[in-house]
Amino acid sequence: MIGLVMGFATTEKEWQARASAYLKAKMKESGVTYAELLKRLKAHGFEETEASITMKLKRGTFAATWLLACLAALEIEGIRLEDI
Repeated sequence: MIGLVMGFATTEKEWQARASAYLKAKMKESGVTYAELLKRLKAHGFEETEASITMKLKRGTFAATWLLACLAALEIEGIRLEDI
């Protein structure tokens, strides 16, 4: 991964990699599959496909609104930027 060290990311690519890795890790911890995330995102007003979710997480590029909806869908509380 792109120079991940303790503290904040220092490049846009690193922020992308960290955000994607964080969401994937939280999905795994929660036992939520891409199919389940798809269902949960629909409840938050997002029309996605498994392929679109896969590509967003692979690229690490997605809107802040999508990130927030994913965090809500995963019922994540108390996020610290240092953890991403």
